[in-house]
Amino acid sequence: MIIDCHGHYTTAPEPHQLFREAQIEAFKKGTALPEVPTISDDQIRESVEQNQLRLLQERGADMTIFSPRASTMAHHVGNEAVSKQWTSACNDLIKRVVDLYPEYFIGVCQLPQSPGVSIANSVAELERCVNELGFVGCNLNPDPSGGHWTSAPLTDRSWYPFYEKMVELDVPAMVHVSGSCNHNFHATGAHYLNADTTAFMQFLQGNLFKDFPDLRFIIPHGGGAVPYHWGRFRGLADMLKQPPLAEHVMKNVYFDTCVYHQPGIDLLFRVIDIDNILFGSEMVGAVRGIDPETGQYFDDTKRYVDALNLNEEDRYKVYEGNARKVYPRLDASLKGRGL
Repeated sequence: MIIDCHGHYTTAPEPHQLFREAQIEAFKKGTALPEVPTISDDQIRESVEQNQLRLLQERGADMTIFSPRASTMAHHVGNEAVSKQWTSACNDLIKRVVDLYPEYFIGVCQLPQSPGVSIANSVAELERCVNELGFVGCNLNPDPSGGHWTSAPLTDRSWYPFYEKMVELDVPAMVHVSGSCNHNFHATGAHYLNADTTAFMQFLQGNLFKDFPDLRFIIPHGGGAVPYHWGRFRGLADMLKQPPLAEHVMKNVYFDTCVYHQPGIDLLFRVIDIDNILFGSEMVGAVRGIDPETGQYFDDTKRYVDALNLNEEDRYKVYEGNARKVYPRLDASLKGRGL
């Protein structure tokens, strides 16, 4: 089967976004936060069937690992109470999508992070989503400040309580920032890719995986600048007296294929070991238009991967096997269905 490791609910029904707007307005005014709205199954069906589900089927994939819209996690907006309410509402909505279409979607959760608030405060929501909602992973924001980078690096011990819970639950995290409140950094064109690259460099500089050898991270968007500058990072590892990247980082870090042109995909597969690449598209996400040079949608990444003419073993790894390895709870779920 073909598993897309990177999908977001970017088309959530309008009442969900109106609730968010009302929530932010209430916070600004210092009034009580609004109630989470009632959204019908029909509204969810309408939002998914003509978007993610239709494209999934048309493009030949089978399942999407599905999470709330990344750009609206907006951990820098409001306070901890606002983030907790918004996060639980977003995750509950993902659960409803999965319940309506269990053959096509499986959940990954947003976290209720806030600037200056310990990541330990996000553990309860991870436990709820994994143990009660059946989710298989989480999206971890390395910069809840929204572009000002006020948090400690991901290798800092302040993150350890959350990592301990990830290992206990045997779930990975996709490193994924949210919207940018810093006008120097366009959210999807700069902030996302900056964060991908920054996270990798933090892992290179630190020794996190000595303390957590079973920890697993997916760095999305093809790893940001990392594959393109692989020689730089290999050289920096040597200069910093760190082990080779294959030993030091790449037993625990994986990249997806959310790269929106053929030369980029070609480079990714030439540079990064096949065991570290998961198929992903982030469809109906950051780049939704048609490439005038090809006449195809930029985010139809399966076309680029298919064009590589991988052998059957490598094709299986990229489209299915690596996802099952990185997301053991996904693998268990599929095996429970005889897949």
